[in-house]
Amino acid sequence: MASKASGKPFSRRRQTDIFLGSLKGEKRTIPIDFNKLRLAAKEHLSDEAYAYIAGSAGRESTKRANRDGFSQWKIVPRMLNDVSQCDTEITLFGNRYPAPFLLAPIGVLDMAHPGADLAVAKAAASEDIPFIFSSQASVDMETCSSAMGNSPRWFQLYWSTSNELVESFVRRAESCGCEAIVLTLDTTMLGWRPRDLDLDYLPFLRGRGIAQYSSDPVFQRLMQTELGDADEPPKLTWSSIKALIQMAKNYPGGFWNNLLSKDPRRAVKTFIECYSRPSLTWDDLSFLRSLTDLPILLKGILNPNDAKKAIEHDMDGIIVSNHGGRQVDGAISAIEALPNIIKEVNGDIPVLMDSGIRSGSDMYKAIALGADAVLLGRPYTYGLGISGEQGVREVLKNYRADFELTMALSGCRTVSEISEEHLESV
Repeated sequence: MASKASGKPFSRRRQTDIFLGSLKGEKRTIPIDFNKLRLAAKEHLSDEAYAYIAGSAGRESTKRANRDGFSQWKIVPRMLNDVSQCDTEITLFGNRYPAPFLLAPIGVLDMAHPGADLAVAKAAASEDIPFIFSSQASVDMETCSSAMGNSPRWFQLYWSTSNELVESFVRRAESCGCEAIVLTLDTTMLGWRPRDLDLDYLPFLRGRGIAQYSSDPVFQRLMQTELGDADEPPKLTWSSIKALIQMAKNYPGGFWNNLLSKDPRRAVKTFIECYSRPSLTWDDLSFLRSLTDLPILLKGILNPNDAKKAIEHDMDGIIVSNHGGRQVDGAISAIEALPNIIKEVNGDIPVLMDSGIRSGSDMYKAIALGADAVLLGRPYTYGLGISGEQGVREVLKNYRADFELTMALSGCRTVSEISEEHLESV
């Protein structure tokens, strides 16, 4: 778990593995630097996959702001503290984790690599880093959970138009050993994403990223209602034929049976009709609260007043996030929004942050500003795209080592010692 338990700090062991690896004939599968990682992944990904993963809303100003926001804070290291043994462990909702980051829910991971969510689950389990299962997964939560043993996992919920489906997802998450529910609030409809629109590509229309739904008994019943009434088969073009083939491949069961069946098309139609609820309000949260005793976190909070409402509605935590810039072009950056939300919450519930984390120093700055932990998204997806499970494992090791070194070299021995006193605003 914590690096202190293994003698030599985790970061030193990781550096040693990297420096000596080539001498031993071992080859790393991914670059260390984030920009090199992104560019290497681009070479492995289809144009559609790269656009979906790397793209953001509108002119992508929010994604740029997420990065620029970190440069507004500088770390001020403190000297002559004994940092020979550092402890990067944190505790969230009574559960101890080896480092202050989790893997963010990312949809349609099969676009990055055929191993998809299962490869990420195995990599996360190997490093004991919590993985937040996506509602828009390519592999169902039961399959991923069975490969993770006792390692930590959470579940991200998109609130469907069917409360019965919402309840089914929550019950399945509980049965899979998920330790928390993350309700995503900022994607009640898809943002305007030019990269995807220019390619005329939405993966869900090909039956991709709907494994949580097609494996669900409630969803299967919904497929047989008017929600699943598929239109006449599309005009046969090369694009429509490829879409039908992808639907048949991605739907559970045999490919040839699916190719002749209406079920794959009914599943896509049902998903499009019910996956999200734009009419959701604060009053609806009581229903979710009544379903489970698991901690519930609201993801997508950027306004301090919304953070206050989350507490008033008995939510257990919040995640400061703008969805990686994928929803509202020109929105406030997550790191910019964090300090005012921390002030409003005042320690009443845990506050996590995602959107823009690209290094250990980014993690350090977010924690110094008050975040209890951060979520890592695009970096591990790029690692997945390059070399599957191994690529994700290497990303996790690198980010953990980078954070531990930043913490130690800044004079902090534990995560709890990191504070705003270690930062200076520009």
